[in-house]
Amino acid sequence: MSIFKRNPFGHILFLKKWLIRILGIISHGRYRRFNNLKIDGSEIIRDLPDTNVLFVANHQTYFADVAAMFHVFNSSLKGRVDNLKNIGYIWNPKLNVYFIAASETMKSGLIPKIFAYAGSISVERTWRSEGKDVNRQVKMSDISSIGTALEDGWVITFPQGTTTPFKPIRRGTAHIIKTYKPIVIPIVIDGFRRSFDKKGLNIKKRGVLQSMVIKKPLEIDYENDTVQDIVSKIEFSIEQHPSFLKVTPEDEYQKSEEILNKKRKFWS
Repeated sequence: MSIFKRNPFGHILFLKKWLIRILGIISHGRYRRFNNLKIDGSEIIRDLPDTNVLFVANHQTYFADVAAMFHVFNSSLKGRVDNLKNIGYIWNPKLNVYFIAASETMKSGLIPKIFAYAGSISVERTWRSEGKDVNRQVKMSDISSIGTALEDGWVITFPQGTTTPFKPIRRGTAHIIKTYKPIVIPIVIDGFRRSFDKKGLNIKKRGVLQSMVIKKPLEIDYENDTVQDIVSKIEFSIEQHPSFLKVTPEDEYQKSEEILNKKRKFWS
């Protein structure tokens, strides 16, 4: 590899490789030592083409989710089966992996800017900005950038656009799928919200079982499926449809106690 070779976004691949190596070594213990990451479906990764693959996943932290996927993708491509043993897989990482992130998030400090160089496609959110609700047009340059990334490799997106569970799937993801016709791989993650802070930089709790389930490609009729059809398929595949919302007996008990306490307070 030429030391000055760049990807389509102008990033020097030699520098990107070293950033991924360093970040991989720093973060490896978060999925193998402090907490354990249970992986299912890594064999699917090895059978994918080198380009035009879109991963859709639920979202629990800003950065820990993406870092875990970089680990899982590279370990799987190096022959590991559902594990991250022997970090040697990170020495020669797949460099054409990108992730979609809000531009304001990726500009919020030095560490996010480093992560951005390692592979983010920064886009402007159309519904939220600086903690306030907004309503603005999609920037065509953002859509074009995602298309460029798909032409060059793999793209990770979190179609809910938030770390809050069971929020609606953004229709923009479906438009991207209909436009660029990628292979769509759903990923379901869990445990990251309990393990890390919201940014995914600091360990909040140790000994937590994290999980990542990689599912088979979605069956999509790119010509005849409507945007809403694709939204529904994504919603079910990443287990973010309201029907997946489980209410435990403990939740019911707590809810009933809260109601009773309000009634007692009212009548006292």
